[in-house]
Amino acid sequence: MAVSWEAARRSERGLPPEVQAVIDSTPELSGSSLLIGLPEHQVEFEGGGHPSQNDLWALLRTRDSFTSMTVEAKAGEKFDDIVAEWLKKKTPGRSNKPLRLEALQRDLGIPGADVSDIRYQLLHRTASALREARRFSAHYAVMLIQSFDELADEQSWSDFMHFSSIMGIDAARGSLELARRETAVPLYLGWVTSSTATLEVLGAAV
Repeated sequence: MAVSWEAARRSERGLPPEVQAVIDSTPELSGSSLLIGLPEHQVEFEGGGHPSQNDLWALLRTRDSFTSMTVEAKAGEKFDDIVAEWLKKKTPGRSNKPLRLEALQRDLGIPGADVSDIRYQLLHRTASALREARRFSAHYAVMLIQSFDELADEQSWSDFMHFSSIMGIDAARGSLELARRETAVPLYLGWVTSSTATLEVLGAAV
């Protein structure tokens, strides 16, 4: 992912081609360009414990407004535990997991929904985009999965589809879909497939 985004810095809009394509397929976001990209960006939530450490958080210029976008890279690894398993695990230090889960569900517009079999990482990565949208007065939020191994990420794709259904979305690869939940700003979820870096792309990134 680092090579993908570093190589895109020299493009007019600062976005990897497949990310730009999916952004441009969404009328409200079409033409967006990268203003800030922060790797390993941390977002705090209620309940203590570790912050959500996003692979990349991006602030996009979208016409006369901004878009807050979190990007989660995948290449065969899963989205951590499902919520039911996460709740059972003991966390060192002071942590109130039920309080954190309640805050995440509230942000996502799904208070009271049964999310026990949803991958916990999908909840806090998506909520991170919404939290940062509020902090930077952005009008839109996006949570994008950037897969670098489609075959190895098949289970993650299934988990993403399940989460998307909770958010009122019929997920499709290579597209952004608007969540049908009441969130602070319009929220889009998406999945793109990227190629692993070639020597040419690597050279453009350094």
